[in-house]
Parts: sequence; structure tokens; C-alpha cells
Amino acid sequence: MTGLRRTVDLLVRDLGRGPRSPTFLYALTMPIVIAVVTKVILVAVFEPEPRLGIVDLGESEVTAAALELADVDVRTVADADELRRQVEAHDLDAGLLLPAGFDAAVRAGERPEMGFWMAGESRTADRIVLAVTAFDLLREVEGSEPPVAVITAVAGEGSALPIEDLVVLGILLWPLLVCSTLVPGMMLVQEKEQGTLQALLVTPVTLPEILLGKAAVGFGMAMTLCWVTLLLCGVVPTRPLAFAVTLTVGVLICCEIGLVYGAVAGNAKTLYNIAQTANMVLLAPLIFYFFPAWPQWPAKLFPTCYVIDPLYRVGLQGAGLGDVWTDLLVAVAAAVVMVVPVVVLGRRMRARSVGG
Repeated sequence: MTGLRRTVDLLVRDLGRGPRSPTFLYALTMPIVIAVVTKVILVAVFEPEPRLGIVDLGESEVTAAALELADVDVRTVADADELRRQVEAHDLDAGLLLPAGFDAAVRAGERPEMGFWMAGESRTADRIVLAVTAFDLLREVEGSEPPVAVITAVAGEGSALPIEDLVVLGILLWPLLVCSTLVPGMMLVQEKEQGTLQALLVTPVTLPEILLGKAAVGFGMAMTLCWVTLLLCGVVPTRPLAFAVTLTVGVLICCEIGLVYGAVAGNAKTLYNIAQTANMVLLAPLIFYFFPAWPQWPAKLFPTCYVIDPLYRVGLQGAGLGDVWTDLLVAVAAAVVMVVPVVVLGRRMRARSVGG
């Protein structure tokens, strides 16, 4: 109980000293600023209209009515091949193919087929808007329930994630990496630079208690800011408990990495250099989301892949723990393994500090 009390006292002490550090304030405010600027302002203000392409092989009334829509960018395309190419390239969010004699078949009570393709990178909201718009236009032709069998397909199965998902995922990873790595590392470096680490080590306070206190500050900040930035982006995980478990594993690993940064770095400048270089490597799996046509196995070589992918699938796609348990198991194993370098480097740091 005494050890726990000392750890809590160190945590309270670090929280009191934290706001006086520019690095602490940077880690605390930047995720919120980035979320607001990127999502709330840039995306909300400059959000484009849904783009719908139509190939009309029979001068349908659907095309004429679509061209009069005010909130949809409607374009006519020459043929089906060109329409599919533009949808796959995300030059269009969706494409509609109307065969010859479409209107007459509808009015005769038949159920003619039409093609409806959606771009793999289109926003979810745009897909819904365009699908509902297409059905409404069809109702105008027939005058009652939709009388057609709509064949819907996502053009380009290997295309990248929707842009809005990539933005949210990138915003979420900022507090995850910055807060849980830079904050514990910065606090350790400050103790060394100010000479207080040596003073602490000659008291009953133990090295594990010091490391645990630093990690607890970064853990709390990262967990809080990840949820805050996610909510600022307008995203509420459909399975909050599963997301909390996944996020906890990810933040824990990053806190251990932050302790390694702090134990290795002798001063703040060295810490920043280490963090900038190493965090870019940790973010490397994110590149594969932008280029899904690439072989995906190299992403598995990075330990953060087993954190980033579950966060995306649980937080943004609504997956459950049963869908990501294998990746989480690897992440938990990585967290256990990371204890070894934390202990070894921490002891070396203690030896140098006491010896100094």
C-alpha cells in the first residue's frame, strides 16, 4: 500500500508540474486543434456535393429530373465503360446506367434492371444520399413504389478507404502517439535535466514507481484525448466497450515506448529527435491504407499495425472484439515483451544517475 501511495503522490506531482511544460501543453492542445481545424472547419465548410454520373441509352425522364437537382452534381457520361472507369477512379461518387426503353418498361409494370455503381472511396453519407436520390427519381417515373431491381456494386474492390475514415483515423493516431510517448519520455528527461531524478532515487521511492507514475500521466492524457478527438470528429463507436479495450492496449504499448525514449534520451533535444524519427516508423502501417493495391504483409512487420488496424475496425467499422482478437493478442504480447527494454534501460538510467 505504501508503494501505491508513493506512485499516486508522484502522479499528482507530475500533473501539477505538467502545465508548466510547453511540451505538455503542446501534447494536450494540439490533438483538439487538429480535430477542430481538419474535421469541423475544413471538411464541414468545403465538403463537396455528391457526384452522380448517368449513362442514358434511351432518353429517360430520370436523367432530365436528375439534371435539375440542386444538391447533387449530376453529369452525363457517354458509355458504360467510361462511367465505370470514372467511378473506379473516384471522379464520380456513383454511376447510374439506364438501358434503352427503361421508362416504357417501368410504366408497363415490368422490373427492368439498371446498373448502380458506387466508388470505394466515396463518403458513406454521399452513398446514402445518392442511393435515396436514385430511388426518388425512379418513383417519379412510375408514380408509386420503386418498380425496378437495382443492381448495386462497389466499383474497385481494392480501392482505398473512404477519405473521411482516413482523416478520422489520422486524427485519432495523433493523441495516441504524441501523448502516450512524448509525455512520459519528456517527464523522465525533465527529472534528469533538473537533477530531481537523482534526489528521488535516494528516497524510499523506487524506480518502478517513478516509471509507473510517468506512464500513468501519459496513459490518462492519451485515453482522454483519443475519446475527445473522436467525438469532435462526430464519430461515436457503436461498441464503446470493445473500442475502450482496444484503445487501452494501444495506449499501453505507446506509453512503454515513451518510457524507452525517456530512458535513452539525455536531454529534451535528443528526446524530440528520437520521438520524431521513431514515431514516423510507428505510423508506417497507415501508408498501406492509402495504397491497398500494395502487398499488405509488410505492414504486419510493424508492431503498431496490430493496434492501428483494430482501432480502425472497432472504432470506425463497428467490429467487435471477436473480429480483432488475433491482432489484439499480438498487441498484448508486444506489451509484455516491451517490459524488458523498459526495465533494462530504466536500470541503466538509474545507475548513471546515482553514479553521477
